[in-house]
Amino acid sequence: MSEVASGASPRELDSVRASDSERDAAVGRLQAAFAEGRLNDAEFDERMRTALTARTRADLARLMTDLPADAPAALPAPAGSKPGRFAVTFKSSLHRAGRWRVPEHFTTVVYKGDGVLDLRAAELTAHVTTISAVAYKSRIDILVPPGVRVETGGLGVSTGSAGQDGPLSPNAPVVHVRGYSYKGSVAVAGRPAER
Repeated sequence: MSEVASGASPRELDSVRASDSERDAAVGRLQAAFAEGRLNDAEFDERMRTALTARTRADLARLMTDLPADAPAALPAPAGSKPGRFAVTFKSSLHRAGRWRVPEHFTTVVYKGDGVLDLRAAELTAHVTTISAVAYKSRIDILVPPGVRVETGGLGVSTGSAGQDGPLSPNAPVVHVRGYSYKGSVAVAGRPAER
């Protein structure tokens, strides 16, 4: 932020309203810190909600006081590369978390196992992301960050605290989950289930 360069005093900083782009930048830094293990689930969830509803630049600055000043830049994708569209496991576990690129359409199939798709630090490559999840005698947990609109459909899909307990921006990204389960479940939540 350029408040130091502009000579703004801390008191003036407290009253300068934060822009959408400044909130988005703060969210990106928090996601990077979470992916690095600098924030636990509860801290990440609380700070994300605060960043998304911050009114002033000072509100955003307070969220970053114990994080490194220079957030690591996301690794650029090789030219022409697209994120993988499928994740399938057979009698095993599937776990996608941290910094990963989620394509516009993503399909996961878990047969007699467990699956976790953690989108909290992921890069959504489209404004509307559609995830098709098939759980055959399995459980698939899909974790979404606060500030994302979640829409569900299919058979056997449950939604927990999926980041929608407050008003969302009209420009909020959308994650549409089409879940299909047989003797299993597809659950969408904002944080991991207690087991």
